[in-house]
Amino acid sequence: MAGESMRCTVCGYVHVGGELPACCPVCGVGQELFEAEEVSSVAVPGSPARAWRCLVCDYLHEGAAPPEACPVCGAGPDQFEAVYGQGGEPETADSGATIVIVGAGIAGISAAAAARETNPAARILVVGREPELPYYRINLTRYLAGELTSEQLSLHPAGWYEERRIELRPSVEVTAINAAARSIRLGTGETVSYDRLILTLGAHSFVPPVAGIDKAGVMTLRTYRDACALLEKAGRGAGCVVIGGGVLGLETAAALAGRGARVTVIESFDWLLPRQLNPAAGKRLATYVEKLGIRLLCGVRLQKLAGENKVSGVVLETGETLPADLVIFAAGVRCNNALARQANLEVHDGILVDNRMQTSIDDIFAAGDVAEHQGVLYGAWLPAQQQGKVAGVNAAGGSSRFPGLPRSNILKVLDVDLFSIGNVHPADGSYQVFEDSADEHYALFVFRNSTLAGAVLLGDTSLSARLKELIENRTSCSTILHGVRNGAELRRRLLSAGRS
Repeated sequence: MAGESMRCTVCGYVHVGGELPACCPVCGVGQELFEAEEVSSVAVPGSPARAWRCLVCDYLHEGAAPPEACPVCGAGPDQFEAVYGQGGEPETADSGATIVIVGAGIAGISAAAAARETNPAARILVVGREPELPYYRINLTRYLAGELTSEQLSLHPAGWYEERRIELRPSVEVTAINAAARSIRLGTGETVSYDRLILTLGAHSFVPPVAGIDKAGVMTLRTYRDACALLEKAGRGAGCVVIGGGVLGLETAAALAGRGARVTVIESFDWLLPRQLNPAAGKRLATYVEKLGIRLLCGVRLQKLAGENKVSGVVLETGETLPADLVIFAAGVRCNNALARQANLEVHDGILVDNRMQTSIDDIFAAGDVAEHQGVLYGAWLPAQQQGKVAGVNAAGGSSRFPGLPRSNILKVLDVDLFSIGNVHPADGSYQVFEDSADEHYALFVFRNSTLAGAVLLGDTSLSARLKELIENRTSCSTILHGVRNGAELRRRLLSAGRS
């Protein structure tokens, strides 16, 4: 299976097995920008390694040889070290163990695939609430925009699961976990026993408790069925108000506008993408959004929704009412942690896990949007994929670690390339800040004590790998910064240093 891997050369997403998706589910580039993860010829003494650790960022790559480039930081195969002791029979689980995975998103399916590769004899059962085959959730806005068909949304065809003897139970709700008895109860009344349990429960859309949210026409975009409902209702000329100026809100707005709807986006912050961008970059992005015919209202707050049984408008705290046939909330997500709380697992915002993705109960693991690792809820595709792999390996009796990933974002929003990493909101004068706003591109560089603390690239993201390396290695940039006069000069120096 490892030989089937294809890597996106833009963002590092790794696609394992089956036909490539029409576009990268993370950054949106086409198939032509994928390349095979070629097997390196590096010789390894002794028993074969089952994993390789990147010396730059600690990314763990499973397989007989290191990748040509680290999907996290871009380091070459010479920057990987072999990790031994993972071969042979599973060390901590019986070969015929039953591994139950609750949740059929990317974390759950990655866990299932990794568990099967680690333990060929285990029974692997994946229980999911949705009726569809597991799909690329982050491609729902592309489906909404008409860029993908429903078939192209699927992670893998049905045969992929059959070949790997992974049992799928769609349309099934898990209602309780009995950790003492090592069993789960299903909504059908059935009880299923397990030896190892992996919780990849995901998250749900957050809808703020404002008056009127129970009216018809109030929607979210989290599932395939949500997307189908939007396609049915958001026809040409429909008045749509999107609450939230983050990635999901903007992509949803663009998809609806492309279908002829009249779209307004409301963001409570004064600029778009406030989590990823500083104000200058967010306001520059706004010019791209407005060119699509989307009305933007930043720095405003929702008071209530107007209408009788069906929504007819959005009332702002200013008193202004925006007419609306549909109101779509894209205001973030919240972890699905209720089952874990009922089972007495340690839960903060998410289920607390260690580097093995193990919870406070030894035989239960968690991964993806529901997992809180070292105080971090990633809520992103790539970390969910990696966490799922680690959980699957460990649940199947292998040994793998998730050391954490850099808090960076490589995005393609409305066909605009974006990169954000680290602290882009310096709090005081102890930081050095440089900006370069030449042409249509924008760059922000934030330094503290001559070390790069954060950066934003808008338009031209060619420096992204170099910036990630500087932050991850905590490299001193005193030589590069010496005598620098402005952001444009700093950018040129960083480019030059990256080529040397």
